Order: sequence, then structure tokens, then C-alpha cells
Amino acid sequence: MAARSLVRVLVVAAAAAVWIYIGFRPSEAPFPSSTSTTTRISAQVTTTTDPGCRVSPPPAGPVLAATPASLSVAVSAAGFDCATAMVVASPTDLESLEIAVQLAAAAGGPLLLTTDPASLEAEATRLAVEQIYLLADAEVSTSADVSRLTVGEAVDQVRRLRRGSEPLANDTGRGWNRALIAALTGANATTGGAIAFDLGTDTTAVAAAAPDHDVVWLADGSWPALAAPVVAAAAARGETALLVDPTDLRRLPDVVAAARRIAPLVAVAAGNYDQATVGWQAPALLSAPELPGGGLIMFPGRRLVAYYGNPTTPNLGILGSQSAEETIEKLIPIAAEYGADGVMTIPSFEIIATVASSEAGNDSDYSEEMTIDLLRPWIDVAAANGVYVVLDLQPGRTDFLTQARRYEEFLRLPHVGLALDPEWRLRSDQVHLRQVGTVDAVEINTVVAWLAGVVREQNLPQKLLLLHQFKLSMITNRELIATPSELAVVIQMDGQGPLPSKYGTYSVLTEGTEDATWRWGWKNFYQLDAPLATAAEVLALDPLPVFVSFQ
Repeated sequence: MAARSLVRVLVVAAAAAVWIYIGFRPSEAPFPSSTSTTTRISAQVTTTTDPGCRVSPPPAGPVLAATPASLSVAVSAAGFDCATAMVVASPTDLESLEIAVQLAAAAGGPLLLTTDPASLEAEATRLAVEQIYLLADAEVSTSADVSRLTVGEAVDQVRRLRRGSEPLANDTGRGWNRALIAALTGANATTGGAIAFDLGTDTTAVAAAAPDHDVVWLADGSWPALAAPVVAAAAARGETALLVDPTDLRRLPDVVAAARRIAPLVAVAAGNYDQATVGWQAPALLSAPELPGGGLIMFPGRRLVAYYGNPTTPNLGILGSQSAEETIEKLIPIAAEYGADGVMTIPSFEIIATVASSEAGNDSDYSEEMTIDLLRPWIDVAAANGVYVVLDLQPGRTDFLTQARRYEEFLRLPHVGLALDPEWRLRSDQVHLRQVGTVDAVEINTVVAWLAGVVREQNLPQKLLLLHQFKLSMITNRELIATPSELAVVIQMDGQGPLPSKYGTYSVLTEGTEDATWRWGWKNFYQLDAPLATAAEVLALDPLPVFVSFQ
């Protein structure tokens, strides 16, 4: 129960005269031609592209399509005004797809994953290709030279086209990522083992080997047939590519690190992505500030361990018993105990920013709002020490969104999240301590929508939204709470008392929520729990908490 009474960064900066291209390309900043000399381009691709067919500027927006066939045609249209050659392969034959990526890169043309004659003929005509390599059972009527190749013949052709290329230096093992790295770096052809692919392994390997370039293509790393035409286009254009998690472009730390290392001017998302989501996640991948502990996604991979209270008094929680610096000193060893399962732990402050009051106050809301100046020193100390801050709201008779807006200045910071405490959300005829407050999912979702907007508009990492609960009645229609990818929503069981009773409450709150899209938290009370749960006991809970606080 809550207290009784929260590489390089690309920035569009006029002073630095630097432009970031994400879904747009300002005419004031022309894309450098493929013939210009730049140390940013390290890909070693040798192609047969006609010198008169210059590399076109990168697409002005994301390239979106739902199927490998449609995406490959869309990428060809967006990435090539002309090409000497193109490659046709099957999206379901991974062995031939593995070499087809490398062949398209070496030949300097697109990789098409459709066997539709009309589509192939239209693209061959538009590009004015002279050579078509078929690694699939397809028919195409064209004046171009058509070569049907086995996998072995395609490997030989790549080696001929890449004369003088270096062997693949980053030996990541046989398989999908090795083929993609060979395509991007211009290494000798590699094949074999493509059936074994993995989102984590492949994205990490490609991220480690991706050449530096001012243009990076963001390809779907979960499905080879969606990644292949994108990587092939990037490599054929002499550019680079990263494999991303299509559920969230920001999710994989190795990809985030690679994006920051490369620091491209242009990022082209190409895949089966949602356009609105890509519009803000791609800039975040490149330039959003990271969370304490690194990365752009809150969970999994970290656990927050917090002291709870108000800086003005120790009566509302342990946080108010000492200074911000002393609080961190006390938290560090406690947080270490909660990392026994190998999860990174982050010391945190949960600060009661608006305190439930027995008096109506000047605004008649029965809530005392802390000033910005009172909270700022704690938030600044937290920023300097890698500490996460959660601002807790006890709104009384007003609504959560009204109070949250008071602290927007702080919520625009990457290390500050928000907590809503329904126990202290009163109706217009209620007062504190006579009943337990309650809030409906509709009101929570107004905060969700607003806070998610702050994350998007301010180019922030994922932000924590913590919801306190120890009775089911505290949050009505809980299953309707929105959990957009901008936020990490956590429901914290903050009941107090004998440990068996707390276990029972946790079980009731979490029952039947296996498919829930939020995560769970646990709260310890130094004076009111009997006994106080140990770190080992909390880490044995199912579901496992990602947020643990002490009052």
C-alpha cells in the first residue's frame, strides 16, 4: 500500500549544419553522388554497374510492403533508377536466397523475389537491364540476356564479379548472417547453413560487421525473405544495412550500438513495418538518449530497485530520510542483491510528487503538489549517477493527466518516468483514508496517450509508467489499459503486511494475466511487512518483478 497521505548522437542542429534524414531528405542537403570521395564509405563492393547509371539518392521515406515479393519490387523501385543486372530468386528456398543476396550485391542490381512474369518484365524494362540471373523457376520475356543458374553456378558468378575481393574477415560461422556480411563487405561468396537463422545471432553479427556509410537500410531481421532484397539493394548501391527487430526497431542493444557507431545521415526503413511507428522509432534508434544502464528499451534486461518517499519528510518513506547522494549510496548494495539472477539492476528514486492531503487546499483537490524547484536537485543528481526517477502522483479529487502535465519538464528527460497511485484517486464526494480510491482504464489511457506522445515528440527512449495496485477494485477494466511501445507499463503490487498475505495478493492480482502486455512490480515496507521479503524470495516470484521498491 502506498504512503498514507516518481557513439555519436545525431541531432538536427543549425549550429552544426547537420541534417538527419529519416523518412525525408531536405533539398538543401543534397545526397553525395556515388562517385564522390569519402572516408565514410567502407563497403568493398565491386559491381558491373554501367558507369553512366549513377546511384540514385536514397528513398525520401520508408519502403513498406507486407510480403517478400511485394517488398522486393518496392525496394527495386525505390533504390534503382537503372541497373545493368537483376537477380530473381525464390523467397522460400533459403539456400538459393543466401547466394542470391550476394549475387545481386556483386552485380549491382536489385534482388526480386517474385515469379510473376508481368512484374519481372516491367522491372527489367524500367531498369533497362542487360543481364537477368534466375535462381528460381520463373519465366521472363525480355531482350536482356537471361541466365538460369544453379546455386553452385551462382557462387562461381559471384566470385567472377568480385575479382580481387578480400576473403570474409568476420568469421561468424556458416549461415544467414555470414552471407549478408559477405554481400555488404564485398567478401568472397559464401553458402551453406542458411536454414539456421536467429534474430539475435544474425542481427548481432551483421551489426558488428556493417560497413560505415552515410546511408543505412533497416531490414527485418526476423525473416530472411524480407531482409534479403533490402540488404542486397544496400550492398548493390555501395551502402550498408542493419537487421532490426520488426516488433521494435530500438529493441536490440547491439543494433543500437552499431547505429550510433555508424551515425548515418540517412536511415531507410524497408520491410513489413507500420509507417507511423517507423516514423518515430527510426530517429530514436539513431539518436534518442539511452536509459540508465544503456539501451532504449526498459525491459527485459534490467530491474529497477527504488527507494520510495518524499524529499521533505521521512514520514512518507525511506527516500526522505537522507539526501539524494546518500540515498544512492544505500541503494547500490540493495540493488546488487536484486541482480543475483544476472539481470542488470538500476538504483532508482520513486518520489511522491503530489502527496495525498487531508486538507482540500487552494485548488480543492486534496493533493499537495511539490514544486519543480523542490524536485529538480533529486532529478539532477539522479541523471549524474545513472539513477532512474519515477514521479508518483496521488491526485485526490483531480485527475492523473492534469497532475502529470505539471511535471512535463521532467518527463521530457530520458531518465524520468511516471507512477499513478489509484489508492489516492478520489471521487468528488470522497476524502482520503475513508475508502480506497479507484481509477478506470479510460483515465489511465489518457495519461498513456499523452506520455507516449512526449516520448515520440522528444525523441526519448522507452519510458516507465508504473501503476500501483493492491485491490482489484483499484483499477477497473484493467484489461483495457493500453501498452504502446513508447512506454513500459508495470503494475506494482504494493500491499503491506504479513508475507503470506502479500504472496496471496500478488497471486490474485497476477492470476490469468499470462497474456498481459504489462509487467509486474513488488513493494517492500520496512515497518509494516512481517517479515520483510528477502531479495531471493522476491526473485522467486512468478511472474518475476521488474520493479522493486522500498518504503
